[in-house]
Amino acid sequence: MPTALITGATAGIGAAFARRLAADGFALVLVARDSQRLAESAETLKLRYGTAVETLPADLATDEGLELVEQRIRDGIDLLVNNAGFGHRTAFLQTPVADEVAMLKVHCEAVLRLTLTAVPVLKARGRGGVINVASVAAFFNRGSYSASKAWVVNFTESVAAEISSPRVRVMALCPGFVRTEFHSRASMDMSGTPEFLWLDADAVARTAMRDLARGVRVSVPGALYKAIVTFGTLVPKSLQHAVNARLGRRD
Repeated sequence: MPTALITGATAGIGAAFARRLAADGFALVLVARDSQRLAESAETLKLRYGTAVETLPADLATDEGLELVEQRIRDGIDLLVNNAGFGHRTAFLQTPVADEVAMLKVHCEAVLRLTLTAVPVLKARGRGGVINVASVAAFFNRGSYSASKAWVVNFTESVAAEISSPRVRVMALCPGFVRTEFHSRASMDMSGTPEFLWLDADAVARTAMRDLARGVRVSVPGALYKAIVTFGTLVPKSLQHAVNARLGRRD
């Protein structure tokens, strides 16, 4: 039975990956900060899918948390899903620097360290994959959140290009708006977002697994968001800035 380790596994896209992979016959290692929610998620997955589930409470904004997860990866996994992340409640200039550093720790340093821990393990096994969850925001200039996700995409493509084993794959996943707890936790008012822009978390996880199997390096779920990303790469940055200013803050 292959083993998948998922960070940020108790809600949203992380929970959707847990359901998808459990249904596909993976044993799971669930990582999150809240030990109670981890235990509840694990019990639900065991009852529904009959799969083995480990829980690993860890705060990826700390060295201690990262070291715990690194050690579990060294013990052996077949798939790593770097999904943990968050947005800020305030705009960049109003956000305390400590909060910005914590976000970079989770979005960038954790992805860096866990990916570079996992790849040698996967290469030694001769198979496996890493999915680094980024965002469509990576292709647009929207503050430090989009900057951190742009780093995830660039880093992931760079690692994928260096891996010589065709059966070890590294992919960045770039969804648009997904119905999760993400926006409410960051106190973002999304009431004005059109219904057609929302993605289902389970569909995102399904698309990600299909694209990973196909060897895709940057996965953008949904035809609409593929078009938005393509458009964004063609539009001059000055026009992007003007549109962003009109839209206001919506990471």
